[in-house]
Amino acid sequence: MSRLWALSIALFSLISIAEPLVIAHRGASGYLPEHTLEAAILAHAQGADYIEQDLVLSKEGIPVVLHDIHLDTVTDVARHFPDRAREDGRFYVIDFTLSELKRLRVHERRNLQGQQVYPNRYQGDGSFRIATFGEQLALIRELNRSTQKQVGWYPEIKAPAFHRKEGLDISKIVLTLLREHNLDRRDARIFLQCFDFSEIKRLRTELGARLPIIQLIGENSWQESATDYTYLQSVAGLKDIARYAQGIGPWLPQLVDTRTGEPLPLVRHAKTAGLAIHPYTLRVDDLHGELTWSQWLRVLHDLGVDGVFTDFPDRIHR
Repeated sequence: MSRLWALSIALFSLISIAEPLVIAHRGASGYLPEHTLEAAILAHAQGADYIEQDLVLSKEGIPVVLHDIHLDTVTDVARHFPDRAREDGRFYVIDFTLSELKRLRVHERRNLQGQQVYPNRYQGDGSFRIATFGEQLALIRELNRSTQKQVGWYPEIKAPAFHRKEGLDISKIVLTLLREHNLDRRDARIFLQCFDFSEIKRLRTELGARLPIIQLIGENSWQESATDYTYLQSVAGLKDIARYAQGIGPWLPQLVDTRTGEPLPLVRHAKTAGLAIHPYTLRVDDLHGELTWSQWLRVLHDLGVDGVFTDFPDRIHR
């Protein structure tokens, strides 16, 4: 690791420790359909420090803000294009042009049986649409200008291996767009995240990314990528991450015993490696284990995490 890069990691760690970050998970998704422009506007108004954008590609390679490579659970795609599902019955974002995606209405997340995943969330019939990453970049920048705030972006590159199999290099496309917006800088108000450790390394080495990067850590059973997340949580794995990234985004139950709130070794080992810690996702209506909302807030405060993803940015501040 170069001396300059080591100093960069140390600087981001100090900034994060001084001001723990409130990261709006898919916007203010506890109140409005996830990843819509409206959810981003509300998150900005509720005082989020960063707003997350999960990114997948349209047929012509335009980054759009959606959590999944599928459309069926958050849009009315089956009503508009009933014959466009693949053999597995799913509707894939990459099979649709941007103009086709813009015809769809976005609704609260549902399971494949059509039941709303979080039943007490938004139940209205608003005309929400899929946003492009370019639209969210422009929106947040303009909101910052008009409100004199400095809310940052927190994009995630989704399923890079899947996109490559489909003939599109999502990492290169996203990085090109970020460079057009002058955001590929070490001092930019942005974090770029991905679950795929091979892609994290590629972003930093082959593609020459300079902006802060966060390695997301899941469970191997989720099959998010070919990454071995058990290894990444080890001392050796965290040292490997620190060669390419400024921090980790672990799942909350990887940090503490969700029954007792007792810390697990990951926090200590990550801090020793000089990595910032941005765990996901704190939800009022979906708490892990036996801890209450207020207990989670106290536990995360005591752990000294550098930020937290939440669907309810206003509740964190309160």
